[in-house]
Amino acid sequence: MNPFTLRAGAVGLLIAVAVGGCAIGPDYKKPDVEAPAAYKEQGDWKPAAVAAMPGGGQWWKIYSDPVLDDLEAQVEVSNQNLKAADAAFRQAEALVDQARASYFPNLNYSLDRTRSRGASISNSAITGTTGGARIDNQYSISLGASWVPDIWGKVRRTVESDVAHAQASAAELAGARLSAQASLASDYFQLRIDDEQIVMLNETVAGYQASLQITQNQYQAGIVSEADVASAESQLEAAQAQAINLQLQRSLLEHAIAVLAGKPPALLDIQPLPPNAALNVPVLPTDAPSTLLERRPDVVAAERNMAAANAGIGVAEGGYFPDLTISASDGFENSVITKLISAPNRVWAVGAELAGNLFNFGATHAQVKQAEAGYDGVVADYRQTVLTAFQQVEDQLATLRFLEQEAVTQDSALQAAKNATRIARNQYKAGIVAYTNVVVAETTELNEEQTAFSIRANRLIASVSLVEALGGGWGADQAMQMKEGPADK
Repeated sequence: MNPFTLRAGAVGLLIAVAVGGCAIGPDYKKPDVEAPAAYKEQGDWKPAAVAAMPGGGQWWKIYSDPVLDDLEAQVEVSNQNLKAADAAFRQAEALVDQARASYFPNLNYSLDRTRSRGASISNSAITGTTGGARIDNQYSISLGASWVPDIWGKVRRTVESDVAHAQASAAELAGARLSAQASLASDYFQLRIDDEQIVMLNETVAGYQASLQITQNQYQAGIVSEADVASAESQLEAAQAQAINLQLQRSLLEHAIAVLAGKPPALLDIQPLPPNAALNVPVLPTDAPSTLLERRPDVVAAERNMAAANAGIGVAEGGYFPDLTISASDGFENSVITKLISAPNRVWAVGAELAGNLFNFGATHAQVKQAEAGYDGVVADYRQTVLTAFQQVEDQLATLRFLEQEAVTQDSALQAAKNATRIARNQYKAGIVAYTNVVVAETTELNEEQTAFSIRANRLIASVSLVEALGGGWGADQAMQMKEGPADK
């Protein structure tokens, strides 16, 4: 009998029976989570204009900043953390291929040559003399195959688990990408606000220098006291110190942006914006909360981990059932290599083995319970991830709404401070008040202006955080591109 001449139809039927059966373990069903009909913090806040989220995940284009566009594009190709996450995803893909290979027989071959020395041969029972030891040569060549049919669906559940893990890895890669992009955008906007403040402080320093010169001239003329000169000098030096500190902050932000873009800091130089250029805070669209479950990479990753854990229960339950191994081999053996490939030297074998655990003191039962508990744990993780996602969106909606109101109030406060400074200067020139009144008014104006800058920076960063909380235009379909193969069904 030659095992390699079995009818193809019989083999195909056996494969269909083995692969087409029902898999052990529970079929996956996505657990329900409570999703509100609308976001609480959006309320009656109806923006006049809503920016459309750009396709392809290029959400930063809503800011219409070419420099930011160029920097964000470099994150995708140069960020080392993303390369590590991509490597983890490719590793997960390879594990899926490895698991799918178990559907099919293993083919192997062997080429063997053995030289051995036997025991000494007796020449005569009477004399007790012995001949020389016998030395034998043995040559063999064989081709074999073995197959463990997936009768109980253990392989299918393993592949199902590995596919879900790979999809979770794809979502984690998207999450890492979005996090890096958002961090870069936040740093970039803070740098731009620092640029604007540096311009403002340089103008302030120039104004304070002029005031100091006037005060020194008045002191020399005997019009004002030395205390006025000291106040003007202190005010000027404080403003200069603030300008230096902003330059430091800008440098650190530029270094952080370079690393996020995958560059040494020495190779990145972000030029300041042209005069009178300012960043505007875009209004972002928000869909129904239920769509968040398909758009947040971390939520999708948690859901796919649930699917993997559910399949793991089936893998563990497979320990209750025996494995059927079908094997066959065909080859030749002879002591003379020149006569090896001939009919008389042919050897073959075919057989089947059914092996399983008869009694293992509850180890399999414990493994099943462990898998079930693991599944319950990832279900809880998934639901917590969903709650956190809703919270983050609500937080950023509230932040943007109240910061918008605060910005309006702060603009009024800044205008009032500017008027107070103008009045104090006029009164000082008229000799009505001391120079300290001017210093207090100008300091108040500077503080109010810096607060206005801080609010605008916070609004820009909050808009980035809202984009990140909404998933950055990403969709679960991108993670689900790794589909099950025909044999996984």
